[in-house]
Amino acid sequence: MSGIIQLLPDHVANQIAAGEVVQRPASVVKELIENAVDAKATEIKLIVKDAGKTLIQVIDNGLGMNVTDARLCFERHATSKIRHAEDLFALHTKGFRGEALASIAAVAHVELKTKQDQEELGIHIIIEGSKVITQDVAVLPKGTSFLVKNLFFNIPARRNFLKSDNIELKHIIDEFERVALAHPNISFTMISNGSEVFNLPSSNYRQRIVNIFGGKTNEKLVPVTEETEILKITGFVGKPEFAKKNRSEQFFLVNNRFIRSPFLHHAIMNAYDGLLRDNNQPSYFLFLEVPPHTIDINIHPTKTEVKFDDEQALYAILRATVKHSLGMFNVAPILDFERDANLDVPYDYKDKMLGTPTIQVDRSFNPFEPETKKYSSSPSYDKSKSVQPHWESLYTDLKQDSFEVTATNFETDLVASKLFDDKSTESETLLYQFNRKYIINSIKSGLLVIHQSRAHQRILYEQFLTNITIHQASSQQLLFPLELQFSREEMMCLKEIQPNLEGIGFAFEKMGLDELVISGLPGQISDTNVTEILHDLIYNLQENLPEDSFSLSDSISKFMAKSVSIKSGKYLNTIELENIVNGLFACKEPNVSPFNKPIFITLTSEDLDKRF
Repeated sequence: MSGIIQLLPDHVANQIAAGEVVQRPASVVKELIENAVDAKATEIKLIVKDAGKTLIQVIDNGLGMNVTDARLCFERHATSKIRHAEDLFALHTKGFRGEALASIAAVAHVELKTKQDQEELGIHIIIEGSKVITQDVAVLPKGTSFLVKNLFFNIPARRNFLKSDNIELKHIIDEFERVALAHPNISFTMISNGSEVFNLPSSNYRQRIVNIFGGKTNEKLVPVTEETEILKITGFVGKPEFAKKNRSEQFFLVNNRFIRSPFLHHAIMNAYDGLLRDNNQPSYFLFLEVPPHTIDINIHPTKTEVKFDDEQALYAILRATVKHSLGMFNVAPILDFERDANLDVPYDYKDKMLGTPTIQVDRSFNPFEPETKKYSSSPSYDKSKSVQPHWESLYTDLKQDSFEVTATNFETDLVASKLFDDKSTESETLLYQFNRKYIINSIKSGLLVIHQSRAHQRILYEQFLTNITIHQASSQQLLFPLELQFSREEMMCLKEIQPNLEGIGFAFEKMGLDELVISGLPGQISDTNVTEILHDLIYNLQENLPEDSFSLSDSISKFMAKSVSIKSGKYLNTIELENIVNGLFACKEPNVSPFNKPIFITLTSEDLDKRF
């Protein structure tokens, strides 16, 4: 009987490996940019089209490859990064597996153009599905250009499972930002569908952070520096008042490699204990340097999960360093038991000479005199010089205006009683607020208990949705336009939903790369909380941006209604209570909130009788 176990062909093995390495277009971007960094490039340019589904191109001015290396780089387990197994514990490069290019070539059309500095001609190779189509010499500049087209052309199922262009582009920007932050000495450029998204010149760490996340980021940063035998920490953390509800500005870069570490993140949150509002996340951009032999990167193909030899020590050092930086820059309160605030001397008195204190004594004071004579605290004050007029003189002019009490008309008891005998008062519906959370309304059959926050959400939701889909809402114009700062990624999301926001009532004067000028707001939103509302809206949409226009309008209307609605605990007067009740029962669906939660319950007379 013949054996049933066989070796898989190389192209099949490459497609299997591509399932782990190439999960989406952002995976290709990550691998190609990291290869450009390992090639010691000083300028890297990324070009994408249709969020990488149609085109991904990475151009660098690195070392380049000769003819042999250009053909060999597409083979499995072919790499220039390591030679022996011991090299895995002394890694100084981004890649080392030798699987990325082989996996990419197995599921896409790839064009490679590369040339070394000392060579006169370069090499041009075209590969489709692991098959070499052409290989020619060409006149090329120094460096390498990888062009990846038609990703997953031979795996339709994988291509159909890709998300919308906005979501895929967001993942590409995330990978681009991680590599760009880790290498501020390299110039990076990113172009998407012909428009420039990033243009990052070579700079220091702080300037690279500001260039990526906007100019207003500079005032949010607090420097962090510490160096020990096992760990060196440099970078910045954000001030607590600028914390967000998302984790878009949290970066751990260990040995110039982005990693995810819930354990180290917990150390940062512990350092911010007591400084953040509920559900808020601090910003941090921390560059950690550890000895290469104390870290294991070879855990997952994405190389974002790592293991440290002594995690407990790193936790303690990181927590103490961040806490010390927050206290040193007066961001967090500190206790100094060796300092007595009562002994502090004002700066104005440091150069003044001390003199003998002067004493003033009232020599005319006699403690045995009668108490009718009063003495002031100052001996120079003469009471006889300040004679007060008699109190009756203040009313001398009023004696001529005397009047008869009997001639005055007062309200009788009958007039006062009419205020409460009006029949219209008895017929009014009982309406009041209970526990600043519920609205109690009497009806013929019993009592109606309404959840005030959910009722207001339903009213606002239908208003916003109607304004977006049918007609444009009125906008409250601002006397002074608001200038807000957002990151490039957030601005791209705002441009996508700009028509929907304008339908609600927003008016935009300018939308730049990282700044926004608002000249008008919806009547329900105040200018004090518009920044927080937009940040939270962007975060919610980035998690799952709907593809069709109605779902997008529905999501925006739901979120805006939840953000602007009256919260539990707010006192409402009678007019506000009436407006909510009348507005609720004018809605198309008054029974449930936009998030399918009940808005009101009815207690009939029978229900109340059963209670007794």
